[in-house]
Amino acid sequence: MRDFNCPNCGQRLSFENSVCLYCKSALGFSLDDMALLVIAPPAESEHRGAVDESHYQLCANLHLAACNWLVEKSPIAKRCVSCELTRTRPNDTNTVAMGRFASAEKAKRRLIAELHELKLPIIGRDEDPEYGLAFDLLSSQIEKVLTGHENGVITMDLAEGDDVHRERLRISMDEPYRTLLGHFRHEIGHYYFYRLVGTSAEYWRRFNELFGDPNADYQAALDRHYSQDAPDGWQRDYVSSYATMHPAEDWAETFAHYLHIRDTLDTAAAFGMVPSGATFERKVLGPSGFDTMIEMWLPLAWALNMVNRSMGKDDLYPFVLPPAVLEKIGFVHTVIAEITAEPSKLTAAGPRSQDQQRG
Repeated sequence: MRDFNCPNCGQRLSFENSVCLYCKSALGFSLDDMALLVIAPPAESEHRGAVDESHYQLCANLHLAACNWLVEKSPIAKRCVSCELTRTRPNDTNTVAMGRFASAEKAKRRLIAELHELKLPIIGRDEDPEYGLAFDLLSSQIEKVLTGHENGVITMDLAEGDDVHRERLRISMDEPYRTLLGHFRHEIGHYYFYRLVGTSAEYWRRFNELFGDPNADYQAALDRHYSQDAPDGWQRDYVSSYATMHPAEDWAETFAHYLHIRDTLDTAAAFGMVPSGATFERKVLGPSGFDTMIEMWLPLAWALNMVNRSMGKDDLYPFVLPPAVLEKIGFVHTVIAEITAEPSKLTAAGPRSQDQQRG
């Protein structure tokens, strides 16, 4: 994530700011510019870093989801690119669920911004009704909700926005890490499996070598995982115990960690903690690109973990990346780098076999 500043006064800002706390300028986030811009009267909107308030306004979800993204002005309230991807949300009268909905949308905006930075295709249901991306953000207060992915639709249980609920689940499932953003990054990995790996016979072959058969019986794998747990010594080949469950989950977990690493490196570079080559803005070319990224990541992750311990907290990144896992993350990197460099490689998404609900 970038280091944001107010174009008017230079005050440092966070990604979520809609007002500069120093000069009180109205602000909106522009995905195209990857910047917070001042929403100014026409006479003051000519300067760099400002947009004309007669042409732009904040997303219609400003109050519902604290969304600070810019949209073009319209007689009808418009939602931003990120909020438009949400297909279902709780009823306004469910105040508890709506509070958690705002937390979920906040995490989703970070996800969408990173996907945009990586130049990954974000194809909604309006463009691809069968396999396009959409989010159902549901409350398990009212109905049973299973977080997962199916044919481009990502379902999220908004209870994950409750710290106590999420921590209880993390402990009961013996997970070292559990966040809303982490869930989004995992589930989007399932979506991009078909958007990316399915575009190439070579990618499909390499996936089978590294992860296994993606068409293996999912329900049988799920039953086996929860009855027998992860196999002994799983840490040598998998980034998490859940990744051992099925090749599809191994890919999604690995994809999520790639997004963790890229965004954290980008943020660290913005604040001068790692070389500028770690940012999304500077493409790392050639076969050494991934190795260079990992050479920056491993000491940074260690340092951040030690800083957390100095504050009496658990490790920020409580994971070990053995060679087999790095090879898998490297495959994710290669696929993303090659396809985003040649968008013509992208084909219509769709499973090579009947899709199943992915967790």
